[in-house]
Amino acid sequence: MPSPFESATQPRAVRCAAAASTLPELDAAIREATLEAVSQLAGRRPDLAMVFVSAAYGAAIRPTLESLADLIDAGCLVGTTAEAVLANAEEYESGTAVTVWMASLPTAVITPMALEHVQTPDGGTFLGWPDELDWPAHASLLLVADPFSFPVDQLIGRLAEDRPGVPVIGGMASGGNRPGSNTLVIDRQTYDAGAVGVIVGGGVRVRPIVSQGCRPIGQPFVVTKAEDNMLFELGGRPAFAQLQAIYGTLDDHDRQLVRSSLHVGRVASEYQDRFERGDFLVRNVVGADPETGVVAVGDCIRTGQTVQFHVRDATTAHDDLIELLRQRAGPQPAGGLMFTCNGRGSRMFETASHDARCLQEVLGPLPVAGFFAQGEIGPIGQKNCLHGFTASIALFEPAG
Repeated sequence: MPSPFESATQPRAVRCAAAASTLPELDAAIREATLEAVSQLAGRRPDLAMVFVSAAYGAAIRPTLESLADLIDAGCLVGTTAEAVLANAEEYESGTAVTVWMASLPTAVITPMALEHVQTPDGGTFLGWPDELDWPAHASLLLVADPFSFPVDQLIGRLAEDRPGVPVIGGMASGGNRPGSNTLVIDRQTYDAGAVGVIVGGGVRVRPIVSQGCRPIGQPFVVTKAEDNMLFELGGRPAFAQLQAIYGTLDDHDRQLVRSSLHVGRVASEYQDRFERGDFLVRNVVGADPETGVVAVGDCIRTGQTVQFHVRDATTAHDDLIELLRQRAGPQPAGGLMFTCNGRGSRMFETASHDARCLQEVLGPLPVAGFFAQGEIGPIGQKNCLHGFTASIALFEPAG
């Protein structure tokens, strides 16, 4: 496709665009969504473009994405396959759909990469970091990874040592259900394993919002005895006894949530006087034994950490997302990316396009695109994490 962009010097403001197409032929759908997004940029060439393709296109996906750079003219191009996609206020959970998101970021520093995890005699390592990588000011890493081949938790741990405080925001590709069935794109290269992403910084800040969809019950406790993922004592008493005491104070609705959707939140940063919604990294309770008093959690817990029991349902997930969006700091964003769990959408909410419409209700109108992920990446406090049943959002704004 010939470049339609003006060659004249463009304004330095951040500008974003997002569009979708449900045409049944993938090549045509990408072209239609691209033309609409381009028109929103008013003559600017996008410095960054992201394309999310629903799995409903089947066998057409791989060959079309291999030529994606011929269809979209952008400084940096990222794409992936997904179970379902979203754009602006609409979520496309069934049938064919493509979403195209573009951003003109004149003052940004953008560094693309394709990462691979390999085993060496000294252990696992990540290949694909750009040579002489210079992390810009306000750096964030936007990452899309294959869930069958790329250990995001290990990458997060490595970055916590090497680049503490750099947010990692993104999601696990969900377009396939077996190794090699997802397609990842970075510029003119395609992969069926690993991860692709971009570091964005300089004159642009990417602000994360991570809604885990839970609310706390009871009170926070200091862990007084724990081993691996097993909580033995909270506040000097058996963990199960503390849970029983909380259960006795709840109404019938919350008691049912404890029975069906109980979680434990671990404080992300202990250096606070009080803890509120959004301060906890939430993990499932995977078992509880009234005889031994042990509560087992889907995470490793250490003695001395602060935890609190949480519950989740559609109402709680709605309230959590709305509250976090309203509490956000910073200037009005120019656009955003949303990585929402494939367990949300119509599987969780009665309202159609719930997460996308909540974002528009609070911050819109805002050019947003994204996909339903098989795991969402985003920070809680200063700690990057891989989540489930979460909406992880990247908001683009000029750096102050």
